[in-house]
Amino acid sequence: MTNPDWATIASLATAGGTLVLAVSTFASVRSANRAARAAEQSLLVGLRPLLVPSRLQDADQKILFVDRKWLVAPGGGGVAQAEGDVVYLALSLRNAGSGIAVVHGWRFAASRLLSNEDLHWASFRPQNRDLYIPPGDVGFWQGAFRDPADPQYDDAMEVVQKRQDLTIELCYGDHQGGQRAETRFTLLPRDNGQWLASASRHHNVDQPDPR
Repeated sequence: MTNPDWATIASLATAGGTLVLAVSTFASVRSANRAARAAEQSLLVGLRPLLVPSRLQDADQKILFVDRKWLVAPGGGGVAQAEGDVVYLALSLRNAGSGIAVVHGWRFAASRLLSNEDLHWASFRPQNRDLYIPPGDVGFWQGAFRDPADPQYDDAMEVVQKRQDLTIELCYGDHQGGQRAETRFTLLPRDNGQWLASASRHHNVDQPDPR
């Protein structure tokens, strides 16, 4: 009977112990990473805004433009008004998300858009004024066409004067500048002279689309 090779046995035992430790460490790291990702997602959800039209019973939003023009956007609606050589636009909004919404830019179409093509940030007009909408509360968006040389000026003037359907797409994010999203709103003329707002599409910019 040969004597056992204790050096070999010791080496194998050490290797086995190292392997067990490596597997345990890998599992712990994966578990910690999952916990960190879950915590990060929970934090982001707490900061995430979601803009929708305000409710009909919500208070009117009194809106001041840079030229000292005042407009009132009713709950559940908006404003589309041509006065002189300016086209004024506004929406009464509610933030259905859990974080502050900051509007970054807007895009206009002189019709009711029904297609589902992706939106592109480069085509949005930047806001000249920071617009903040608190979570669970109402606020507003405002924009205007003032330059007759603007490629969309004539279309905006015509559709507002004729009181036809129009589309406004807003790009916004949380107060840290992340989690950008785009929501498409439609303004529909009502018989009482006001405009009714509706949302038809929501698209995530900085994260996978929910659809």
